[in-house]
Amino acid sequence: MVESPESMLVLVANEQDERLARITTVVERFGHRVVARSLDVGKVGALSRESNADVALVGLRLDGTHALELISSIVHQAACPVIALLDARDPRYVNEAAKRGVFAYVILDGDDDDFQNALDITLRRFAEFTNLQGAFGRRATIEQAKGILMARNGIDANQAYDLLKTRSQHTGRRLVEIAQAVTETHDLLSRPTD
Repeated sequence: MVESPESMLVLVANEQDERLARITTVVERFGHRVVARSLDVGKVGALSRESNADVALVGLRLDGTHALELISSIVHQAACPVIALLDARDPRYVNEAAKRGVFAYVILDGDDDDFQNALDITLRRFAEFTNLQGAFGRRATIEQAKGILMARNGIDANQAYDLLKTRSQHTGRRLVEIAQAVTETHDLLSRPTD
């Protein structure tokens, strides 16, 4: 198994047992944990919520309108991004799947090494995207907390940041946790009573 600093919880769904096993093996080889497997791709939504999966890898056959309707349903119900595993290249199909919310796709047909490399690249890019998205969210929370402290205490941005940082150091909690507490408390205290 390859050590992965971005180890993810992965849901794998494919209607063919052999492919389900193959995909699971590849995902685990890259250091990710398969938290759910299904031969019924229609169960992806429920399984994604039950398993707390970070991403769903869903194998689909290219059979036109039915597959696209299934993609729409899966993406709508899933509690995590969906990566489509396709049997063959079809630019129009891929474009339509992307419009329906598929995060990325990997072609299953072909050389095992090509499949493994494509899946590894896709999962790594997804992990980078998730980490970046998390960093933006943490930054926004800190900025919101700074704004609250500035307004409440009549201080500037640097002083507000110093307050957050000092509290973080004194409590041993992460800066973003302190910022979340400030914003949650502000929301709670600023709501009008019914």
